Amino acid sequence: MKILVFNAGSSSLKFGVFDLDRTDSRIFKGEFSRFSADGCVLNYRLEGERGEEHTRTESINSLAEAIAQVPAVLRTFGYEDFAAIGHRVVHGGQNLRTATLINEQVVNEIQACCTLAPLHNPPALQAIRLGRKLWPQLPQVAVFDTAFHHTIPDYACHYAIPVAWRTRGVRRYGFHGTSHHYVALQAAAALQRPLDQLRLISCHLGNGASVCAISHGQSVDTSMGMTPLEGLVMGTRSGDVDPGLFTFLARELGLDAAAVEQQLNNASGLQALAGTHELPAIEARAVAGDKDAQLALRLYAYRVRKYIGAYAAAMGGLDAVVFTGGIGENSADMRRRICERLEFIGLMLDEDRNRAPALADFAVAGIHSIDARVKVLVTRTNEQFMIAQEVQQVLAKRQSDALVHIPVAISARHVHLSQAAVDALFGKGHQLTLDHALTQKEGWAAKELVSVIGPKGSFQTVRVLGPTRAATQIEISRTDSFTLGIDAPLRPSGQLHNTPQVSLRGPAGEIETDGLIVAARHIHMSPADAQLLQLHDGDYVDMMVGSNERAVDFTHTLIRVKAGYVTEMHIDTDEANAAGIKFCTTGELVLNHASPIPARVAKTGTASP
Repeated sequence: MKILVFNAGSSSLKFGVFDLDRTDSRIFKGEFSRFSADGCVLNYRLEGERGEEHTRTESINSLAEAIAQVPAVLRTFGYEDFAAIGHRVVHGGQNLRTATLINEQVVNEIQACCTLAPLHNPPALQAIRLGRKLWPQLPQVAVFDTAFHHTIPDYACHYAIPVAWRTRGVRRYGFHGTSHHYVALQAAAALQRPLDQLRLISCHLGNGASVCAISHGQSVDTSMGMTPLEGLVMGTRSGDVDPGLFTFLARELGLDAAAVEQQLNNASGLQALAGTHELPAIEARAVAGDKDAQLALRLYAYRVRKYIGAYAAAMGGLDAVVFTGGIGENSADMRRRICERLEFIGLMLDEDRNRAPALADFAVAGIHSIDARVKVLVTRTNEQFMIAQEVQQVLAKRQSDALVHIPVAISARHVHLSQAAVDALFGKGHQLTLDHALTQKEGWAAKELVSVIGPKGSFQTVRVLGPTRAATQIEISRTDSFTLGIDAPLRPSGQLHNTPQVSLRGPAGEIETDGLIVAARHIHMSPADAQLLQLHDGDYVDMMVGSNERAVDFTHTLIRVKAGYVTEMHIDTDEANAAGIKFCTTGELVLNHASPIPARVAKTGTASP
């Protein structure tokens, strides 16, 4: 399957052809840049990432002309037949949350987001509109930088501002999502650990720069906000500033809001600090003693380091920091500056490895000390490849007409106990006794009940499920956590590190134990059904559940595949109430976030107690 990918910027047009049936999938890479009245430069590479780079001048002086010239360029090298076209779009706003087949409604939605990304969405729209004219017969797909960040919780994505502003869409969206997602997958593969068991910080450092906290496979915070201006110091963008500067500059310099915004975006950052946004030049001047260049490097590194520390704290720990982007990949000096003074969290560089990371063929290089607890990785980002993969997923959705009926079970608060906990709560040597069977045959409801006691409240008759486990786990809803007065983390079952303490009381005694979680919604799935849907253990899907009046899109529903499982979705009482579920519901299995699936698989389910 060949897919053409466009990445249209304000001053360049990147495009590539991917054959996803090949291991080295990018078979053509091209870029038009340096537009002027005299023309532009075309750089291109044939036959994979190791192909030879070629450069030639073209009598093209605008982005629109460059897009129109792409078919002729590709025909020169024999690339004419494509299955689809993918477009990188920076901002999808609140409504465009996944890669989406483009129609007029989607074009209008992207247009509406131009006020949020005025430098980025307009050229993407140019490419989309011209692409639809040049290839009217091909499906075209928009892939959004903001999509990966829609898992950020409400307390991290909202600003403390008037509700009238928030209802107009003023919130934190985040960007570079395609890059952060790709880097996270690469890091998990390199560390040989499932992504949903890792806490990562991805540092995309280029002319635009952002940091992303990725906990258990999901973006939970990122440095860019409503627009790409917030966060780190960048090439020409200021990053974080006090909003009060708008009124100060209006009063002191007579600058209106538009003029201040223009300078914060285009005349700030490294450019303002050192007179250039080119990091190699700044580093060379700093070595020669230039004070402005030295300040620029210290400020840049400090801002990244501050976000790393904050996100490590927000996630309750850290497994790895991953550097990517032009600066992240190429500047050993900047990586060293950023990692300085982070030894207290277990992050330590090996300077020899840092100086010469092996990044050929998108390899992931470890540059940490051998005894470092927090790993430090470097890799090249590959956004266009991720875009091509997401396009392939959309095509799979479009072509699939398979129907699957999945029951939806409502899981009330319950407790899994270790044998040591059973002994303490019910008496030495006590064995849990069967009360009734459950759908999933590996577990059953026991006759035993316990009290769960928190600092503010308690639940007196909480069902124990058998058999015993290696570790005690208490599963509650978010509403239950308010009753107890404990902020329980949202976790997949079994992931109990850094979980809060709670008291359990039984007829024979009381214990203090960790293991209190709000269980992440999930689907138990038989291997046969997983094979049918091209799903794997650890994948995430979006699931539409509930009545027509109160249907809820349950995003990031975890897939658990195991021999003996009966395919069934588990949600908690809060989620069931939100969807208005009583006895029967309908919905759709919408999208797999880790690997291609036939998304848009309809289902009907029943709720069980």
